[in-house]
Order: sequence, then C-alpha cells, then structure tokens
Amino acid sequence: MKIAINGAGIAGTALAYWLSKLGHEVLLVERAPALRTGGFVVNLWGIGYDALEKMGLLPTLLELQHHSDELRMVDRSGRTRGGYLSSVLLKLAKGRMATLARYDIAATIYGALEGRVEMLFGDSVTAVDDDGARVRVGFEQAAPREVDLVIGADGLHSRVRQLVFGPDDRFEYPMGCHVASFEVAGYRPRSGNTYVAYTAPGRYVARFPLRDDRMLFFVLLRDEHLPGRAPTNAVERKAALTGALTGIGWESDAIVTALERADDVYFDSISQIRMDAWAEGRVALIGDAAACPSLIAGEGAGFALAQAYVLAGDLHRHSGDTAAAIAQYQARLMAVVARKQKLAESLAASFVPRTALGVRARDYATLLMRLPVFPKILMGRYFHDEFALPEYGI
Repeated sequence: MKIAINGAGIAGTALAYWLSKLGHEVLLVERAPALRTGGFVVNLWGIGYDALEKMGLLPTLLELQHHSDELRMVDRSGRTRGGYLSSVLLKLAKGRMATLARYDIAATIYGALEGRVEMLFGDSVTAVDDDGARVRVGFEQAAPREVDLVIGADGLHSRVRQLVFGPDDRFEYPMGCHVASFEVAGYRPRSGNTYVAYTAPGRYVARFPLRDDRMLFFVLLRDEHLPGRAPTNAVERKAALTGALTGIGWESDAIVTALERADDVYFDSISQIRMDAWAEGRVALIGDAAACPSLIAGEGAGFALAQAYVLAGDLHRHSGDTAAAIAQYQARLMAVVARKQKLAESLAASFVPRTALGVRARDYATLLMRLPVFPKILMGRYFHDEFALPEYGI
C-alpha cells in the first residue's frame, strides 16, 4: 500500500519503520525543516521499552540514555525536603527502563529507516479527501498525492485530526497546567547526576544534567500563573517563564538568566486527547494525535511506540483489509490508554500543588519512597501495563 504519515516524531518514524519493513510505500511528512530537537527527557518502560526491543534499536538507545542517581526535592533555600533514589523506579520497572531524550528516540528510529521511505521536510498535510477507495492528500508545498491510507502522527494539535475529525476543542481535555523545557550549556551548579526540583505553589521548576555539559530545565505552571493567553512564539514564551519564575526562590532567578541564552524553548499545554474512535475511513491517528495520555501520565512516548507496532502488525495480519486492521488496532489499545488517562488525573495535583501546605505534604510523601514497601504501594500501578505486545512475526 501507499501510506502517507504526517509527523516525523516518535510515533511517525516508528510507524514508518514497521511499514517500510513490511514492504509498504511510505511518505513521511514533517512540517519542520529537519528532525526536531529540544523537548524533554522521558522515562521509557513497559510496552514502549518492549517495542524498541522488537525494533532492534534498544542497545543503541541505551548508549544514549541519561543517567540520574537521585530525584531531590528542595525548598526555596536549596535544602533537601524530599525525594528518592532513581533505583527505586528502576526496580518498579523490573530493570527495564531507560531515560532518553525524545529527539534521540526519533532520530535513532529515523536513522534506521535507511532511506526506505520518501521524506518531505518543511511541509504538512492541508487537505484530505477520502472517497472510500483512495485518499487524495494536499500539501502546503508539494503537489497532491493519492494514497491508500493517511496517518496523523502529528501530535497534540494534530492537523490531520483537525481536517478529518474536527477542531481541537472537541477532543482536548486540558489539565490546568502548561509545560516548558529548554537547554543551556555551562549552567552551575550541576549536582552530579541528580535531578533537582523546587516547587512554589502552582509552579514547579527542575534541572537535569545532560551530556556535553548541557543542562535541561523543566517547568510546570498552573494556568493561573500565565498572563492571559498562552504564548505563541519564542519571545512570548521567555517572557511568560520569566514572569512566572522570577523571585520564587531556590535558583529561579539564575534559571531565568540562563533562559536568555536558550536557543529553543518548548512550551505547550498539558492536555489529554479523548476520542471515541481513532479512525475515519482510510484515515487513522496514532501517538499524541490519537490519545495523548498527557505528560503527567509519563507514557506518551511508550504508547506511541506501541501504537506504531500494533497498527503496522494488524495491517500486516489483515492484509488488504484496512478497515479490519484499524478496528483491531483500536480494540487492542483504546481501553489501555483510557485507564492510563484516568491514572494521570489522579497525579495532576501532586505534580504542582496549589498551596504551600500541599507542596510540603507532597515533598514529605516522596520520602516514603525510600522505605521498602512504599514504592510499590504509591507508584506500582503506574508501572503496570495491562497489555502485552502481540506477536505478528514481523
């Protein structure tokens, strides 16, 4: 089949990998002029970890992982108030967890495509006309194409979803927070391999050491700490973060100064995508475009990898019958994602408490993770996938 995929992030590149391996003719479209960098670091475990292993890419990515010895919660003076060793999470994941930059995952998968797919950078889908037998796809730059299947792998604000299923507000469930991240070189202090986080009411800021003397900063803001509408460009993003973080304690002022040197600032709402169906005719969605569990759920990248594997596998198993393949893909994964989304709702308040009392309670609660039985009680359900990847013989 001829298949067009809009979006060359983790979901899009992973699906292109499997489809091209199975002999399909794949067109991979990416709005950015090159593979995107920036974003943030994710912990990958469960079905996402399993999917990378099936691709044969796990050894390469394990060489690229970022190591953290400890998660440390500090107060406004930098004194430790909570946290636990990273080995606690590794034990919950039964040793099968990797801390990876999102762009390293996508770039590694893209490198493994070995020229097997046609790539359109600096372009995006602008029209989708499905007549039931074929789909005519329009683009911002390229001439229209006819394909057998269109896949939206283009993230939380999916253009394909907007064109085929309707506007974002029909499916987006905001969780009352925004997330930002950026990197700078040479920031001090570095604190070894420790993830250090500070929370003022409604505002969370953390730093995480990367390779090559770079530091990743990660910020969560309750929406009430944003001035009016969400920022839409780099200048507005830096201004919003400066206003929210200046003077709140710990290293916030130094981080605001470092922000001035950042080349790229990621900034977006923390939302879930909730849909009754991920497909309409010969158009389907994967990754955050279909079912963003939200950053709080912690498995967005893992689900994208699993969805790519399952969709490709079911297309292979139901050779030629795209409707049956897509129906099976949805049946396997929709309930799993829905459960993860409900778990994420319960975590939202603990990530960015609104009050000083809530911050202290959350920090003290993390100290329980140092005791033998509490990690499984407090976090065990977040590391349990009620789903195993099918075997497709691919």
